[in-house]
Amino acid sequence: MEANIRWVALTAVAPIAWGANYYVTREFLPAGQPLWGAAVRALPAGLLLLVLAGKRPRGVWWGRSALLGLLNTSAFFVLVYVASQTLATSTASMVMALSPLVLMLGAWALLGERPHRTHLAAAGVGLAGVTLMLGGPGAGVRPVGVLASGAALLVSTAGFLLNKRWDGGPSVLSVTAWQLTCGGAVLLIIALVVEGAPPPAGPSAVAAYAYTSVIATALAFLAWFTGLRRLPASTVGLIGLLNPVTGVLLGVTLAGEGLTAPQVVGMVLVVGAVAGGRTRGRGIRPVGRASGAAVGNGASAATPPRATPPGATSPRAIPGPTLPPRIIPPRATPPRATPCSDSGKV
Repeated sequence: MEANIRWVALTAVAPIAWGANYYVTREFLPAGQPLWGAAVRALPAGLLLLVLAGKRPRGVWWGRSALLGLLNTSAFFVLVYVASQTLATSTASMVMALSPLVLMLGAWALLGERPHRTHLAAAGVGLAGVTLMLGGPGAGVRPVGVLASGAALLVSTAGFLLNKRWDGGPSVLSVTAWQLTCGGAVLLIIALVVEGAPPPAGPSAVAAYAYTSVIATALAFLAWFTGLRRLPASTVGLIGLLNPVTGVLLGVTLAGEGLTAPQVVGMVLVVGAVAGGRTRGRGIRPVGRASGAAVGNGASAATPPRATPPGATSPRAIPGPTLPPRIIPPRATPPRATPCSDSGKV
């Protein structure tokens, strides 16, 4: 239980940092160049983790890193940047509250992780809480921002599930570094072609870029992908509900967006949903996968031996090499003495 709480707490760093990132992006970064904003966020974070990892991709991980970089970095960061600039802080973060349900259904279809009823109920409670928070006075809704948030939700869910599906390979640090570097390099090239020179940045913008790159990207993605390896996807999705809670609290305390009684009730429901989903985190078992270990919790699951049908060879009884038959030469038998006949007797 203590280990489970530790992984939940580590994973929670990511949605809290992402919820704060909406406010930082909206208040301190230029709005007209989202490609540069995404590139400056991703590439320095990837290079920093790449130095710490000290390894390059090998074999299939070149292609996997490129695909994960496109989903989790290139597309996701641009969409989040657009959503942050076109929606209120609370609204931009709350659209992502559908992530638990989307992540649960995706993990069921792609990974074979069947969600427990407790997780489904917790996701429903969390969605209800987010709905209450969405009705606050600071929740300005623009279709472009909502569409950008919804698209960011879909591409990030696909990337997160692929990360979890390929979790038997290199370390989390290496995989995170590779995909951020690949995605950031793609963003840099596109930003140079489409948006031209980078935007001017004053001291506040430099500090904001540092936060988005080091905290909201390098640290947050490392914590999030670690949680995906150690916890079921349904539990990780529920932890993601802390994103809108952080966005609403920062919108109220720093941006003056206002807070109502329904929003307070909604935040209580969301926190309760995260706590309720954590209690069943260790009981999830994957279905339809060949692995003998429970996916996500890092513990080896004991698999009972299967009965061998009559006439079949046990999978553990692996025959050794066939040896030629041993030829035993016959032993020499001495001739028996023939008794002499008594010819002289009548």
